[in-house]
Parts: sequence; structure tokens; C-alpha cells
Amino acid sequence: MPPKQVPTQRQKRLGYELRRMRVAADVSAEEAAKLLGVDRGKISYMESGVRNISEERLRTLAHHCGCTDEKYVNALVDMASPGFQGWWEQYRGALPQGLLDIAELEHRAVRMRAACTVHIPGLLQTTDYALAVFRAVLPQLPEHEVAMRAAHRNRRQEVLSAEAAPAFTAIVHEAALRMQFGGPRIAREQLEYLLAQSEKDGVTVMVVPFTHGGFPGAGQTVLHAEGPAAQLDTVQIDNSHGPDFLYGEAELAKYRAHMDRMEELALSPCDSKDFIRAITHELQEA
Repeated sequence: MPPKQVPTQRQKRLGYELRRMRVAADVSAEEAAKLLGVDRGKISYMESGVRNISEERLRTLAHHCGCTDEKYVNALVDMASPGFQGWWEQYRGALPQGLLDIAELEHRAVRMRAACTVHIPGLLQTTDYALAVFRAVLPQLPEHEVAMRAAHRNRRQEVLSAEAAPAFTAIVHEAALRMQFGGPRIAREQLEYLLAQSEKDGVTVMVVPFTHGGFPGAGQTVLHAEGPAAQLDTVQIDNSHGPDFLYGEAELAKYRAHMDRMEELALSPCDSKDFIRAITHELQEA
């Protein structure tokens, strides 16, 4: 019988990379099974992410597929390591799998860019703002889950203060700055917090004003997470049904171009801070 566990996004991605490596080298699944000393079915399980692959077998497969990119292979070995248990595991079964996958994606990223149209990026939200966002979800979440999601989001934010924190660029549309989740006071405190976070090393906030017109992917919240090897970049998109994770070559190229265009349209970091201060001042007078 095949394994019953539902693979995480990390496991799915590892399986995707194993299959991509094999297919690119024109190695059949049967040949890979003989090479690794397993039956044909286990190759399918490995490539779908429901069965682990050992470091020895992974390196054997990479060698016979002619993959000489040591950085990439080492990153795959790290993804396959069964020993690491992140803090998000304490929420397994209590929160949707997608939220745990986002936390792990951020943990493994070396650089991130987020483009947000309606919300402040999750990594830069205050607790009160996050609670207001979660309370606006339909169908309405029970209060204990609202609190749990906010606590999980707070833990996610620790990635920006870690010793090897990834560089983080937040491209925020003016609409997100003016949305008053929780009311004027909470919105003002959120903007003040956003300004404070923008002073951190490695954190950049850029604003796209209404006056700069249209932009690609309008309305989507997009995270582009760069992996430890260029082949392992991931795009995560928020949807009403939960997060989507994209990593096909064409999809990555498309969203890299989207993010680049958003940065071109945005104000400079310095001018963005002045812009946020002006909106904060408006809220103080309201």
C-alpha cells in the first residue's frame, strides 16, 4: 500500500526537482529504479513527495543524470533531510497545511520580495492588524483560530530578525496603506510599525501610489522567495481557497518580471517613507 501522509510543499518540490532532473537527462523511471536499487513504484512515490530519498541515493541520481551543479544538489540534500523540525510543526493539524508551508518557505529563503495590493505584508503586520484581517474572513473563523493564526503570523515574523535573515523587499500599493482593517487607530499603528520595520537592516519598503497607474498582476498578493540555488525559487500567491505555490520555469520568469515592474513603478525607499508618514498624519487628524 502507498504511504498515507499528505506531503508538504517542501516534499512536493523535492519530488518535482527529482523528476525534472531525471527527465532532463532522459533517464526512465525504470532505469532510475535499477540505479537506486528500489522498485519502480518507489520512484513514483519519491517524485510525488510522499516518500523520502536518502542523501546517498539523491547524490547517486544526480551523478548519473549529469547534474554537476553542486550548490543545487546540496540544496536538494538539505530539502531531503528528515531530521529538521521547524517551529511551525507545533501547528500541524490545528491550522491549514498551506500556512505551515508558507512559514517553511520563508525559513528556507535567502531573499524575498512581496507585492501587496490590499493588505500590509504578513511579515510586517502588527498583532491587532492581523487579528482584524483574520476576523474579516468569510466564512467567519472561530475566535480561537483567529488567535492561533495571529500567533502563527507573529512567529513567522521572527525570520526577519534571525541571525541569517533573508533580505526582504515589500512593495506595497497605496490601497493597502489606506485600508483601515480594525479602524483608524489600528490602521495608524500599523503604518507606524511599518515605518519602524523599514529601518531594519535588510528590510526595504516601497510604495506604488495610485497616481502611478496600472501594474501587472493587479489585485494579487505575491511572494517571490529565492531559494539557496536559483533553480529553487518559489512564487506563492494568496487566494481565497488558500496559498498556491508556483515553480515552473515559465511561471517563475513571469512573476520575476512582474516584481521587477512593480519595483520600477514604486517610489524610492526614502520617498516611500515620506508617503507613509503623510498617510499616517491623515489618520491622526481623522
